[in-house]
Amino acid sequence: MALSVFDLFSIGIGPSSSHTVGPMRAARIFASRLKNEGLMAHTTSIRSELFGSLGATGHGHGTPKAVLLGLEGESPRSVDVEKADDRVEEIKSSGRINLLGMHEIDFDFDADLVLHRRKALPYHANGMTIFAYDREGALLLEKTYYSVGGGFVVDEDAVAGENPITLDDTALKHPFRTGDELLRLTRET
Repeated sequence: MALSVFDLFSIGIGPSSSHTVGPMRAARIFASRLKNEGLMAHTTSIRSELFGSLGATGHGHGTPKAVLLGLEGESPRSVDVEKADDRVEEIKSSGRINLLGMHEIDFDFDADLVLHRRKALPYHANGMTIFAYDREGALLLEKTYYSVGGGFVVDEDAVAGENPITLDDTALKHPFRTGDELLRLTRET
């Protein structure tokens, strides 16, 4: 994958991209997957579990807020930070969350968003698993994600080797390997 400076300097809602940008993206990916796989209409409950560093420091770093907003379809780049806290309070007080802004379901903040302070997942300190259930309580979808730093997210398939991260061989218009080369390119282009 080719990275740009816009990937490296993430815009987000919290003090740590690993604790807010990554979890928000992961939650949004999960909700989008529900929609894309035709499971959204059957989903009546969601449970998010945060592990390792996300579970231990989540409240202080804004991770629960990021997860809720991501499930509602918000993106780190476009979320209205002025309204984010109010929306989270509304989810808590109403007991309802609106998946991708299109499918409202019950949501109990204390029961459906679990912070495991002393448990970790196997591949990375910033792990989270999200579950979706139907009306009968049957599991529709379960997915584990890792917020690996800088707002980047990988899912369990990538880290377990089933869908490995591969080197991107995209030819870049202005490749560089050192800071000096980058400065030279900025002067020239």
